[in-house]
Amino acid sequence: MNTNICEMLNIKYPIFQGGMAWVAEHNLVSAVSNAGGLGIIAAGGAPVEYVRDEIRKTRELTDKPFGVNIMMLSPSAEEIAYMVAEERVNVVTTGAGNSEKYFEMWKKKGIKIIPVVASVALAKRVAKRGVDAVIAEGCESGGHIGNATTMTLVPQVVDAIDIPVIAAGGIGDGRGMAAAFMLGATAIQVGTRFLVADECIIHDNYKEKVINAKDIDSVVTGTTTGHPVRVLRNKMTKEYIRLEHNGVGYEELEKMTLGSLRKAVIDGDRDNGSFMAGQIAGLISKRQSCEQIITEIVSEADKLLTNGD
Repeated sequence: MNTNICEMLNIKYPIFQGGMAWVAEHNLVSAVSNAGGLGIIAAGGAPVEYVRDEIRKTRELTDKPFGVNIMMLSPSAEEIAYMVAEERVNVVTTGAGNSEKYFEMWKKKGIKIIPVVASVALAKRVAKRGVDAVIAEGCESGGHIGNATTMTLVPQVVDAIDIPVIAAGGIGDGRGMAAAFMLGATAIQVGTRFLVADECIIHDNYKEKVINAKDIDSVVTGTTTGHPVRVLRNKMTKEYIRLEHNGVGYEELEKMTLGSLRKAVIDGDRDNGSFMAGQIAGLISKRQSCEQIITEIVSEADKLLTNGD
């Protein structure tokens, strides 16, 4: 399990925790890093001082490496990009927009740059700009998604570039980790399984929804708007999809979902919350600590990759 990613980032296990907005804060992030993985703070749409505070709180709880995920569509993205350089975080992962103009600044501060990519073309582009690795994320993942599946995207990205590839999307156990390694990845990113971690601060209703999910309970909203999002089905998703298929415009649909992620994470609103989770939710059946989750994934993968020896 000591891959090139482990050596590059000085982590014990090649497991990243997904940068999930409203979810990935200092308690979860520090627990993942302390357990040997790479915890990642989600900047989401938060203001710069909130993210700075999360970085400092995380440092109080761990002396291990951790990262920050910056959503480039956020109104605060530029401020956060400069702030993470000031704070000299270990790793920056990026998504939902172009972050190339910050690469040189981050590199000068010794920050490892690992963008999330959903296509081979984007992977090639950022690799040419000198990033350290990429996260190839398939559409099985929760939240905002691309079109390609993990099974098809990862090997094509691996073949196209000469830097490490982290596989993401639909990975929640050792079998998924072993499969990702067989596809050429040298690490995995796990999001949905960490939703039910003891250290994750989301509402109990959210955790129960993930644990009780069946294989068919994951749906994609926004398929006609250009902004597809994978969530667990509820009253809101049913109405959203009905309106979407009846031709209701993007702006009106956006109003309908305004604040819905917070309703899920903080309020546990079963009907109106946006319970972002990947297709792997149907495989998750128990709550565990971050250490237990990581140990179980690594142990299972190791057995499979060494034929049980």
